[in-house]
Amino acid sequence: MKCPFCSYVENRVIDSRISKDGNAIRRRRECAGCGKRFTTYEFVEEVLPMVVKKDGRREPFDRSKIQVGIKKACEKRPISVDVIEDVVGRVEQACRDYPDKEIPSAVIGERVMAELHDLDEVAYVRFASVYRQFRDANEFLEELEDLRKKKTGSLKMDS
Repeated sequence: MKCPFCSYVENRVIDSRISKDGNAIRRRRECAGCGKRFTTYEFVEEVLPMVVKKDGRREPFDRSKIQVGIKKACEKRPISVDVIEDVVGRVEQACRDYPDKEIPSAVIGERVMAELHDLDEVAYVRFASVYRQFRDANEFLEELEDLRKKKTGSLKMDS
């Protein structure tokens, strides 16, 4: 481990603790060269499936792409950053649990839509309009009508 201050490679671990979320080990280190202290984190390397795009290209799973899409859909909505992070985490976990080594981007998109459907109707419609690439206002209205029917159906079931 290189020292971030002087790039010396030898150091000693002063303290090790489990991080607050329990997903990493936090280590305080002291550089043998300059004597300065720094912190490192040790994580389990998890292998996520490759994403297969609509055009057949394959690329590594990128959590930030999901996060950006969900944040845009939730923009100016009463949804906290913590709730968005929870949604991103659930989508990422679903991808991690996917049985194959490759996951179609459509599977990821549908999972995001399901999460947003349960979270916020406006965010759901925003995401759907980009994800499904509506060609005209009628397709957009059809999606809204489906959403309204599902909502009315669930209200009747609750009664």
